Amino acid sequence: MLDDATTRSGGTATAPPRPAATGLAVPAPVPVPVPVAGPVGFAARCTRTLLSPWSRLSLLVLLLAAAASSVLLFEPQKLLANGWPPQIEGSAAVVLFAVAYGLVTVAFVPRPLLNLAAGALFGSEWGIGAALAGTVLGAGIAFGLGRLLGQEALRPLLRGRWLKAADGQFSKHGFRSMLAVRLFPGVPFWAANYAAAVSRMGYVPFLLATALGSIPNTAAYVVAGARASTPTSPAFLIALACIAVPALAGVVVAWRKRHHLRGR
Repeated sequence: MLDDATTRSGGTATAPPRPAATGLAVPAPVPVPVPVAGPVGFAARCTRTLLSPWSRLSLLVLLLAAAASSVLLFEPQKLLANGWPPQIEGSAAVVLFAVAYGLVTVAFVPRPLLNLAAGALFGSEWGIGAALAGTVLGAGIAFGLGRLLGQEALRPLLRGRWLKAADGQFSKHGFRSMLAVRLFPGVPFWAANYAAAVSRMGYVPFLLATALGSIPNTAAYVVAGARASTPTSPAFLIALACIAVPALAGVVVAWRKRHHLRGR
């Protein structure tokens, strides 16, 4: 009968399709990457360790210790007694002195000593130029070293009231804060440099405030060094007054600020 029905319809009989399989497909396992062992992995771990914040801070401490040791060895204060090497003269001597000035200030050599030497060696005009150039150079080097090697490690340690207040002042009012620090002596040059580096102060405001704020004090010391042979001259006495008055004003401001913070 099936043959008759097929013949009558004029077609061919086809079997019904089989139902699709209902089983769940199991995904192929994804290969887990195996950590690379050997020289490449060891080098990567060493690189991470060397670039960590505390490793960079340790490097900064070692650099500063080496710089301070070299200063103790070469004794730059002999410039006041022995003068500049006679084989170096003219503008080359001024440029070399400015570079040396910047480098030794990073190693904690007091700037007043260097300013006096600049005046004694080169006179007022050239001495002021060399001392200011060295001041900005030394501040820039210290700021860069502190920002690159110390900021990331030291910022989490700013928890005390005084440290937080100084950090907030430098970060929010960088230019005017640094200008005030440079105008009124009392804060060591190196301490202001590294404190600014740990804060969020910008590089340009820091250098500009350093250059402008250092002019009065630097000029006073350089003129005093240039006129030290005539201690009764008006220029020498005016220079001494310009040194003493800002120092006294700085002491008064620090004393008032201290009592103001105690009263809070």
